[in-house]
Amino acid sequence: MNNSDIHMIYVLLDGVGDLPHPDLEGKTPLEAANTPNLDKIAQNGAIGEVISVGKGIAPESDIAVFNMLGYKFHHSDYAGRGVIEAIGVGIDFKNGDLALRGNFSTLNDEGAIIDRRAGRQIEKEDALEIAKEIENKINFSHPNSSVVVAPTIGHRVTVRIRTDGVNLSSEITNTDPAYARVAGMGVAKAVEDFMRIEKCLPLDESEDSKITANLVNEFTDQSLEIMKGSLVNQRRGQANKKKLSCILLRDAGNKYPDVIPINEKYSMKFSCIVDMPVELGISDVLKMQAFEAGGLTDYEEKAKVAAKAMETQNAIYVHLKGPDEFGHDGDAIGKMKNIEEIDQRFFKTLLDNIDSDKVAIVISADHSTPCINKGHSDDPVPVLVSGNFIKNDGTSRMTEEQAKKGSIGLLQGADVVTTALNLIKSQI
Repeated sequence: MNNSDIHMIYVLLDGVGDLPHPDLEGKTPLEAANTPNLDKIAQNGAIGEVISVGKGIAPESDIAVFNMLGYKFHHSDYAGRGVIEAIGVGIDFKNGDLALRGNFSTLNDEGAIIDRRAGRQIEKEDALEIAKEIENKINFSHPNSSVVVAPTIGHRVTVRIRTDGVNLSSEITNTDPAYARVAGMGVAKAVEDFMRIEKCLPLDESEDSKITANLVNEFTDQSLEIMKGSLVNQRRGQANKKKLSCILLRDAGNKYPDVIPINEKYSMKFSCIVDMPVELGISDVLKMQAFEAGGLTDYEEKAKVAAKAMETQNAIYVHLKGPDEFGHDGDAIGKMKNIEEIDQRFFKTLLDNIDSDKVAIVISADHSTPCINKGHSDDPVPVLVSGNFIKNDGTSRMTEEQAKKGSIGLLQGADVVTTALNLIKSQI
């Protein structure tokens, strides 16, 4: 049997992995949730664990998703999340530009960060107006330098800096104190209650890196003043909304990624249903067709589109964002309820619309986002391969604890797709 004979729906539940939580009587959200449809899928399959990027690495979503799709970058080869998001939102980007991921954030009067996400729900018109103001008023000291500030979803923003005649460098540190840049890859740090904007520093002695770090610091310093005086923030203050005080920057990149397209890699028609700029960027880079399937929480629509795609595709990757945000907010009960909602609305609809004799379901996560940490961690996440043709290994639920006992064992993220395909081929 060839990969092109397989039909597989591959679902990543963003940040669904967790640790026992006191609000859930010492259970994880996956364990505490009432998930009859996920349980049915688990009882029809085999389970295991995944370390998405590497032991000891609390990964950002971009590098985690690439790994979970089978792409394990050497650190120096990775383009950086800034570039992936710039591609995802359609910013004009070319080699030698600098692209960064940003967060609109709220500071107090002493300059401490009181909300890294400025309330998370930011009206699009506010974000666009203040972004345009920054673009128009920034005045870099280095000649022929310009900036694009592109708000995306919620607090998220992508920044591209270009200096004609200079190859800007990715070898710089983040200004966002919640993430470190380690050998080209973004890694989550422990989240503290009060953090400050960090100065951007060059990571090597090259003139390009020094110029780039200086441009980033000028952007930060000037945008702080621009945002402080903005009418947008006057209105937000009067409405008791969190102000857009600064843009925290991370994950610098300066080159377009060079990868094997996903269809070529697996010799199959491999498509996706994704919403966030980073996932849209990944689909573009991997030349993976993206299907329209409603908004972030249109779970029934996503399930129906995924099922329908099996008529023309061999595999479809579906990324569901929900659980991760509750993890970042430390809301274990909210995360449990979100898992229950996905079970009822997505997985029930999916089961109602596919033939489990012919279509396999693979479910995992890009990383763990424990509510007690309020951030990503390096904890393993469950992986489940299910279908009427898959022999059950005695496990009955997709939970962190049962994953330890499953027959699939412990995988690296980059091996998940190949392992799932081999398991399906061996039993179908």
